[in-house]
Amino acid sequence: MRNSTSRRSPRVSHVRLFTLVAAVTLIPQCSSLHAASTHVASHAEPQQSATPKITKMDPPNWWVGFTSDLMVLASGENLEGATVTCASEGVRLTRSKITDGGKYLFFWLEIAPDARPGDTAIEIVTPSGKTSLNFPLLARKSSQGKFQGFSPDDTIYLIMPDRFADGDPTNDPPPASPGTYDRSKARAYHGGDFRGIQNHLDYLHDLGVTAIWLTPIVDNDNSSPQDYHGYGAVDEYAVEEHFGTQKDLQNLVAAAHAKGIKIIFDFVPNHIGPKHPWVAAPPEPDWFHGTKEHHLVASGDFQFLTDPHAPPKYWRNVEEGWFANVLPDMNQENPDVAEYFIENAIWWAEETGIDGYRLDTFPYVSRTFWSEWHQALRQVYPRMTTVGEVMNGDPVITSFFVGGRAQDDGIDSGVTTVFDYPFYYALRQGLLENDSPARIVNILSQDLLYPHPELLWVFAGNHDVSRLAGAKGASLEKIKLAFSLVLTMRGTPELYYGDEIGMPGGDDPDNRRDFPGGFPDDKQNAFTQSGRTPEQQEIFSHVQKLLRLRNEHPALRHGQLWHISWDQSSYAFARTTNEERFLVVFNSGATAKTLHLSFAGTPLKGARRLTPLLGAHDGNINGDDADLTLAPDELEIFSIE
Repeated sequence: MRNSTSRRSPRVSHVRLFTLVAAVTLIPQCSSLHAASTHVASHAEPQQSATPKITKMDPPNWWVGFTSDLMVLASGENLEGATVTCASEGVRLTRSKITDGGKYLFFWLEIAPDARPGDTAIEIVTPSGKTSLNFPLLARKSSQGKFQGFSPDDTIYLIMPDRFADGDPTNDPPPASPGTYDRSKARAYHGGDFRGIQNHLDYLHDLGVTAIWLTPIVDNDNSSPQDYHGYGAVDEYAVEEHFGTQKDLQNLVAAAHAKGIKIIFDFVPNHIGPKHPWVAAPPEPDWFHGTKEHHLVASGDFQFLTDPHAPPKYWRNVEEGWFANVLPDMNQENPDVAEYFIENAIWWAEETGIDGYRLDTFPYVSRTFWSEWHQALRQVYPRMTTVGEVMNGDPVITSFFVGGRAQDDGIDSGVTTVFDYPFYYALRQGLLENDSPARIVNILSQDLLYPHPELLWVFAGNHDVSRLAGAKGASLEKIKLAFSLVLTMRGTPELYYGDEIGMPGGDDPDNRRDFPGGFPDDKQNAFTQSGRTPEQQEIFSHVQKLLRLRNEHPALRHGQLWHISWDQSSYAFARTTNEERFLVVFNSGATAKTLHLSFAGTPLKGARRLTPLLGAHDGNINGDDADLTLAPDELEIFSIE
């Protein structure tokens, strides 16, 4: 990412996926190209008795009418010395190459704007024989109600498909994955799937959720029960069979959209699973950063990525290290790798109609790649938005990666926003652990570091940290207080499945328990009010009411946030628009507290009346002064007249 000999200059090549034609001599319509001149791996001579074979194509299909230049990576055998031709009107084979001793074939297709849907016939001829394949070009379906993006108007609900609900017991486990299903083990598949999520969309709609973020849905290793989380891909173009079929996934997206709920996919270009076929046979020698035997170990120390004075040795292990010393790190500096993942994101969006992407391990991938990736994505889906995972508590670091501006190296990452981890840490320490709300005020005071702080994703829990109910200092009232703050704060709120009923859980994997009632033989069904305990219902009703207030009042979604007053156990702030003014105030102390607030010199000056929207206490106004009494761990919302 820095200007050094170890990094290539910022590329423009991948924008050509949609705007330019590859720099080769074109033969009218389909071309006949001899691909054997590009040998970048093994140079083994082809076996005269072995005919060429294609076993897989990435992507497996494409669409007419929205891109011009497409790279296809075909896997197979005995492809050494191949001549590649194609026969289809409106499609040109611009170039091709064979790698790894004949195991991979790359070919590039230029698709004319007026090309018609149908199969493009590809023929591969080697000295030992020939084979053919049909590459499908499809007509695009209507984009109405799809690719919508997300915003502070939404409330995001994070679901791990395996742990939410089992709607199809026949894939517990799938026939190809015996021995991977065991609900008694925390690190095994438990049976949750796409149908289970679809079956409970009414629950989410009733709660007030408007978008679902799904952890990765791509195929993981069939023999590894520990890959239930989805972050160890072995096939970037197939769904995880434990979760259902491609059709099940498409049905889920369509059903969610029909209820006004958006879908966000988790996208992971930084690494793949250790059992991915590429690990044993990379398509190109520099497909990864390092090798299985010799590689750097990933570091989460992002500060040197943001330091203009840090030479590459201080940050290279972040961008090039293997995550957890296990997950192979993709080399996006190789333009073929970058093009592969750009196309992959577009393929999943077009196949399913999703509305946005959550970008995993965002700082571990160069911002050069992210910049090109976002440019390409938005040429096709201009409304689609993205959120990057930057797991760090320092706003100086998290803000560095946000898009909307170029950094010192001239690169704009393009990402819409990032998770507000600094706010998360301040929330847990300042509220749950009774440190001081001043921590939260301090974090908010650094919002000037972000181009658009109002877009930050605000949360109190996710799948990588201990459950809200299991956090240090948590109690029923503290949980409700945390939700009250998240759902009245600037930004886009995100909830972790089950936190709305106070599900317990410590660190990973205990924080990934099954949602009660989503699985066969569950003794409790917390999807229904009658199935919840009194405490679960109290939290659920509290979150539901907050979401209803947020939906009814634009100022709680888009209003400017203003500090009014704070001390060691309380914080009062305003959310205002030209039409609405609200006062939000909480007491995180262990005893009741009377607050004397002065509105003079603030956007609340001239207030005549405080009308409670959340909370049981009235407020007294005398001129520009207000007196409020709050119970321990209580947050109240007042409309200002």
